[in-house]
Amino acid sequence: MTDDSPTSLGATLTATVPMVRTLNLEYLETAADRAVLRLPDQPAYHNHLGGPHAGAMFTLAESASGAIVLAAFGDQLSRAVPLPVHAEIDFKKVAKGPVTATATLGRPAVDVIADLDAGHRPEFPVTVEIRREDGAVTGEMRVMWTLRPHK
Repeated sequence: MTDDSPTSLGATLTATVPMVRTLNLEYLETAADRAVLRLPDQPAYHNHLGGPHAGAMFTLAESASGAIVLAAFGDQLSRAVPLPVHAEIDFKKVAKGPVTATATLGRPAVDVIADLDAGHRPEFPVTVEIRREDGAVTGEMRVMWTLRPHK
C-alpha cells in the first residue's frame, strides 16, 4: 500500500472485504502504529439491549486489527500474506450508540520484518480497545497475526 491514508486504505478494505461494507465501518485513522475504525449506531445490528451486537463489535475490532496490519506490512504483500491466527475478545461494559475501535501493534514492525527476512513465519499481537462515545472502554480484543511467506 503506497498511500496509507484512512481514505485510501479504508476504500481498499471496503472494496475487498464485504463485511466491512455490510456493517458500514468507517476508517478514521490508519497508520503503521495505530488504526481507528468506527461502527455507526445501526438498529439492524443491535442486540437485545439496544446496543451493537457482539458479532458486530468483534468484526469492528478485527477489522481495526487488519487495518493496522496492512498499514504496517502492506509493503510486504509481494512476499507474504497477513493472516489472523487467534483472536479473543472481552466485553467490559454495555455499549450503546456508535463505538470506536483503536488498534495498536504489540511488537515493533521492524522486528517482525527481520523475522520474515530470516526465513521465519513471524507472529505478532495486535491489541484493540472498543470505546463508547463517552470514552468508556466497552471491549478489548487481542489478535495474534502472522505473515505467511508465499511458497
